[in-house]
Amino acid sequence: MGVGLARGGGALSDPGPLLTPGELLGPPDAVAPTMLGCWLVTDRPDGRVALRLTEVEAYAGDGSDPAAHSHRGPTPRAAVMFGPPGRLYVYFSYGVHWCANVVVGAPGEGSAVLLRAGDVVAGEERAAARRPAARTSRDLARGPARLTQALAIGPADRDADLLHPSSPVRLHRGDPPAQVSAGPRVGISVATELPWRFWETGAASVSAFRPGGRPRARRAGQDGAP
Repeated sequence: MGVGLARGGGALSDPGPLLTPGELLGPPDAVAPTMLGCWLVTDRPDGRVALRLTEVEAYAGDGSDPAAHSHRGPTPRAAVMFGPPGRLYVYFSYGVHWCANVVVGAPGEGSAVLLRAGDVVAGEERAAARRPAARTSRDLARGPARLTQALAIGPADRDADLLHPSSPVRLHRGDPPAQVSAGPRVGISVATELPWRFWETGAASVSAFRPGGRPRARRAGQDGAP
Protein backbone atom coordinates (compact mmCIF):
# COMPACT_ATOMS: atom_id res chain seq x y z
CA MET A 1 0.00 0.00 0.00
CA GLY A 2 1.33 3.45 -0.84
CA VAL A 3 1.68 6.29 1.58
CA GLY A 4 -1.19 8.73 1.66
CA LEU A 5 0.13 12.13 0.64
CA ALA A 6 -2.85 14.34 1.43
CA ARG A 7 -2.49 16.73 4.35
CA GLY A 8 -4.99 19.00 5.97
CA GLY A 9 -4.54 22.53 7.20
CA GLY A 10 -3.58 24.15 3.89
CA ALA A 11 -0.15 24.70 2.36
CA LEU A 12 2.91 24.25 4.50
CA SER A 13 5.14 27.26 5.05
CA ASP A 14 8.73 27.37 3.82
CA PRO A 15 11.55 26.79 6.29
CA GLY A 16 13.03 29.74 8.08
CA PRO A 17 16.67 30.84 7.92
CA LEU A 18 19.50 28.48 8.69
CA LEU A 19 20.30 28.11 12.36
CA THR A 20 23.38 29.89 13.62
CA PRO A 21 26.14 28.48 15.83
CA GLY A 22 24.98 30.73 18.65
CA GLU A 23 21.55 29.08 18.65
CA LEU A 24 23.20 25.72 19.33
CA LEU A 25 25.31 26.84 22.28
CA GLY A 26 24.34 25.89 25.81
CA PRO A 27 23.67 22.66 27.72
CA PRO A 28 22.37 19.95 25.36
CA ASP A 29 19.20 19.39 27.40
CA ALA A 30 18.41 23.10 27.00
CA VAL A 31 19.25 23.27 23.28
CA ALA A 32 17.49 20.05 22.29
CA PRO A 33 13.86 21.18 22.83
CA THR A 34 14.54 24.39 20.86
CA MET A 35 15.25 22.21 17.81
CA LEU A 36 11.71 20.84 17.74
CA GLY A 37 9.92 22.36 14.79
CA CYS A 38 13.16 22.98 12.90
CA TRP A 39 13.44 21.70 9.33
CA LEU A 40 16.12 19.22 8.30
CA VAL A 41 16.59 19.47 4.53
CA THR A 42 18.56 17.20 2.20
CA ASP A 43 19.35 17.79 -1.46
CA ARG A 44 20.25 14.61 -3.35
CA PRO A 45 20.63 13.79 -7.05
CA ASP A 46 17.02 12.58 -7.10
CA GLY A 47 15.70 15.75 -5.45
CA ARG A 48 14.92 17.39 -2.14
CA VAL A 49 13.33 15.94 0.99
CA ALA A 50 12.65 17.99 4.11
CA LEU A 51 11.16 17.12 7.46
CA ARG A 52 10.06 19.05 10.50
CA LEU A 53 11.58 17.63 13.69
CA THR A 54 9.12 16.29 16.26
CA GLU A 55 11.41 14.27 18.57
CA VAL A 56 15.01 14.63 19.74
CA GLU A 57 17.33 13.38 22.50
CA ALA A 58 20.16 15.21 24.28
CA TYR A 59 23.57 13.73 25.07
CA ALA A 60 26.11 15.63 27.18
CA GLY A 61 29.86 15.63 26.69
CA ASP A 62 30.87 17.13 30.03
CA GLY A 63 31.65 13.73 31.58
CA SER A 64 28.32 13.42 33.41
CA ASP A 65 26.55 11.35 30.75
CA PRO A 66 27.90 7.80 30.28
CA ALA A 67 25.36 7.21 27.50
CA ALA A 68 27.10 9.71 25.20
CA HIS A 69 29.60 8.38 22.68
CA SER A 70 31.87 11.27 23.71
CA HIS A 71 32.07 10.02 27.29
CA ARG A 72 35.43 8.36 26.60
CA GLY A 73 36.83 11.41 24.83
CA PRO A 74 37.41 12.20 21.15
CA THR A 75 37.76 8.64 19.90
CA PRO A 76 37.83 8.15 16.11
CA ARG A 77 34.12 7.37 16.19
CA ALA A 78 33.09 10.33 18.35
CA ALA A 79 35.59 13.00 17.22
CA VAL A 80 32.91 14.89 15.26
CA MET A 81 30.93 15.41 18.49
CA PHE A 82 33.61 17.77 19.76
CA GLY A 83 32.63 20.54 17.43
CA PRO A 84 32.14 23.02 16.13
CA PRO A 85 28.38 23.25 16.74
CA GLY A 86 26.17 22.54 13.76
CA ARG A 87 28.13 19.59 12.45
CA LEU A 88 26.34 16.35 11.62
CA TYR A 89 27.46 13.31 13.62
CA VAL A 90 26.43 10.13 11.79
CA TYR A 91 27.06 6.68 13.23
CA PHE A 92 26.07 3.08 12.56
CA SER A 93 23.82 1.77 15.33
CA TYR A 94 23.73 -1.90 16.38
CA GLY A 95 25.29 -2.77 13.02
CA VAL A 96 21.89 -2.27 11.41
CA HIS A 97 21.08 1.38 10.64
CA TRP A 98 22.42 4.94 10.62
CA CYS A 99 21.58 7.62 13.17
CA ALA A 100 21.97 11.39 12.76
CA ASN A 101 22.95 13.87 15.49
CA VAL A 102 23.51 17.62 15.58
CA VAL A 103 26.61 18.72 17.47
CA VAL A 104 25.71 21.37 20.06
CA GLY A 105 27.52 23.30 22.76
CA ALA A 106 30.94 24.92 22.63
CA PRO A 107 33.74 23.42 20.52
CA GLY A 108 35.52 20.72 22.48
CA GLU A 109 32.52 19.95 24.69
CA GLY A 110 31.38 16.74 22.98
CA SER A 111 27.60 17.22 23.21
CA ALA A 112 25.04 16.32 20.56
CA VAL A 113 21.33 15.96 19.94
CA LEU A 114 20.02 12.76 18.35
CA LEU A 115 17.33 13.37 15.73
CA ARG A 116 14.68 10.78 16.54
CA ALA A 117 11.63 11.62 14.41
CA GLY A 118 9.93 14.14 12.18
CA ASP A 119 7.11 14.89 9.75
CA VAL A 120 8.10 14.90 6.08
CA VAL A 121 7.01 18.30 4.75
CA ALA A 122 8.63 18.31 1.29
CA GLY A 123 9.47 15.53 -1.13
CA GLU A 124 7.06 13.06 0.47
CA GLU A 125 6.79 10.82 -2.59
CA ARG A 126 10.59 10.66 -2.77
CA ALA A 127 10.82 9.79 0.92
CA ALA A 128 8.15 7.11 0.45
CA ALA A 129 10.19 5.54 -2.36
CA ARG A 130 13.12 5.28 0.04
CA ARG A 131 10.86 3.86 2.75
CA PRO A 132 8.67 1.33 0.90
CA ALA A 133 7.70 -0.39 4.17
CA ALA A 134 5.96 2.76 5.44
CA ARG A 135 2.18 2.47 5.26
CA THR A 136 1.30 6.01 6.36
CA SER A 137 2.90 9.44 6.25
CA ARG A 138 3.58 9.39 9.98
CA ASP A 139 5.79 6.31 9.59
CA LEU A 140 8.16 7.81 7.01
CA ALA A 141 10.51 9.27 9.64
CA ARG A 142 9.11 7.84 12.88
CA GLY A 143 12.32 6.79 14.61
CA PRO A 144 16.02 7.60 14.02
CA ALA A 145 16.63 4.82 11.48
CA ARG A 146 13.57 5.74 9.42
CA LEU A 147 14.54 9.42 9.58
CA THR A 148 17.94 8.80 8.01
CA GLN A 149 16.43 6.49 5.40
CA ALA A 150 13.80 9.03 4.39
CA LEU A 151 16.45 11.74 4.04
CA ALA A 152 19.08 9.42 2.49
CA ILE A 153 21.56 10.31 5.24
CA GLY A 154 24.54 8.00 5.56
CA PRO A 155 28.28 7.85 6.24
CA ALA A 156 29.13 10.31 3.46
CA ASP A 157 27.30 13.01 5.47
CA ARG A 158 29.47 12.60 8.54
CA ASP A 159 30.80 16.01 9.63
CA ALA A 160 28.56 17.89 7.18
CA ASP A 161 28.06 21.55 8.06
CA LEU A 162 24.32 21.87 8.70
CA LEU A 163 24.58 25.65 8.96
CA HIS A 164 26.13 26.36 5.53
CA PRO A 165 23.82 27.26 2.62
CA SER A 166 25.74 25.08 0.14
CA SER A 167 25.65 21.95 2.31
CA PRO A 168 23.54 19.04 0.99
CA VAL A 169 22.14 18.63 4.53
CA ARG A 170 20.91 21.74 6.32
CA LEU A 171 19.11 22.72 9.51
CA HIS A 172 16.57 25.55 9.25
CA ARG A 173 14.49 27.36 11.81
CA GLY A 174 10.80 26.38 11.76
CA ASP A 175 7.62 26.96 13.69
CA PRO A 176 8.03 25.67 17.27
CA PRO A 177 5.45 23.26 18.67
CA ALA A 178 2.62 24.53 20.83
CA GLN A 179 3.62 22.13 23.63
CA VAL A 180 6.71 20.06 24.40
CA SER A 181 6.88 16.87 26.48
CA ALA A 182 9.97 15.34 28.08
CA GLY A 183 10.85 11.88 29.33
CA PRO A 184 13.55 9.19 29.49
CA ARG A 185 15.77 8.51 26.51
CA VAL A 186 15.16 5.42 24.38
CA GLY A 187 17.40 2.49 23.50
CA ILE A 188 20.16 3.04 26.07
CA SER A 189 21.19 0.99 29.09
CA VAL A 190 22.95 3.67 31.18
CA ALA A 191 21.83 7.07 32.53
CA THR A 192 18.27 5.99 31.81
CA GLU A 193 16.88 8.25 34.52
CA LEU A 194 17.64 11.50 32.69
CA PRO A 195 14.50 13.01 31.11
CA TRP A 196 16.43 14.16 28.05
CA ARG A 197 14.09 12.98 25.30
CA PHE A 198 11.90 15.81 24.05
CA TRP A 199 8.96 15.61 21.67
CA GLU A 200 6.13 17.65 20.27
CA THR A 201 3.16 16.74 22.43
CA GLY A 202 0.61 14.78 20.45
CA ALA A 203 2.66 14.53 17.24
CA ALA A 204 1.80 11.32 15.39
CA SER A 205 5.35 10.81 14.13
CA VAL A 206 6.88 10.52 17.63
CA SER A 207 8.37 7.06 18.06
CA ALA A 208 6.99 4.54 20.53
CA PHE A 209 8.67 4.56 23.95
CA ARG A 210 10.55 1.41 24.84
CA PRO A 211 12.54 1.74 28.07
CA GLY A 212 16.07 0.44 28.29
CA GLY A 213 18.34 -0.82 25.56
CA ARG A 214 20.66 -3.60 24.60
CA PRO A 215 23.54 -4.18 27.03
CA ARG A 216 26.65 -2.28 25.97
CA ALA A 217 29.71 -4.22 27.11
CA ARG A 218 32.36 -1.80 25.88
CA ARG A 219 30.52 1.17 24.41
CA ALA A 220 28.21 3.81 25.74
CA GLY A 221 24.61 4.33 24.66
CA GLN A 222 23.29 6.92 22.20
CA ASP A 223 22.08 4.09 19.95
CA GLY A 224 18.44 5.03 19.45
CA ALA A 225 16.08 2.16 18.68
CA PRO A 226 14.70 1.99 15.13
